[in-house]
Amino acid sequence: MSVKEKILQQLAENPVIIYMKGVPSAPECGFSAKTIGILNETKVPYAYVNVLQSPFIREKLPSISKWPTFPQVFIKGELVGGADIVESMYKDGTLLPLLQATVQPAETADASQTITHSEVEALILASYPGATIGIEGAGCDLNITVVSELFADQPMIKQHQGVMATLSAPLASGRLHAVTLKTHTPEAWAALQPAANPGLLQIQI
Repeated sequence: MSVKEKILQQLAENPVIIYMKGVPSAPECGFSAKTIGILNETKVPYAYVNVLQSPFIREKLPSISKWPTFPQVFIKGELVGGADIVESMYKDGTLLPLLQATVQPAETADASQTITHSEVEALILASYPGATIGIEGAGCDLNITVVSELFADQPMIKQHQGVMATLSAPLASGRLHAVTLKTHTPEAWAALQPAANPGLLQIQI
């Protein structure tokens, strides 16, 4: 792999990368130190290359970026600039959104993922501690059964409203689309269970 190919690979694989003198914990020039300080303030992850330890990259990069000095900050493969430009963008508020956009796709993907059974269970248990919860189905269409002592003396509509309220966030975000809900008190649930075969030993798991 040529030096140019190596640089292009680094730019492709790292949404935010700084070519600097030294390392983030010990910059070896004032401009690199200033730029690292700004990047650290944004809390957005970045990669770095110490050009003092990579003389071939130090020699080749300016001809690729058309920028003669270091540090050089790239976002999504595009040169942003050196210390002065990064500082100016930070002060006028244009740097942070640009950096945050490099991590947003992952966050968006996480938010769009369908909710897991364990997440649903945790949300319900937060309002109905000790409840027995059964969940069937996959993706965003779930059949949920909740058995709780807290349903005592509540009409079914109130029981359902209470459980659905615990799921309002994933329903609003679209992570959960459709819910078929059944609610029971422990007594009502027990009455629905088939009588145990007297010849069999029932084991609770």
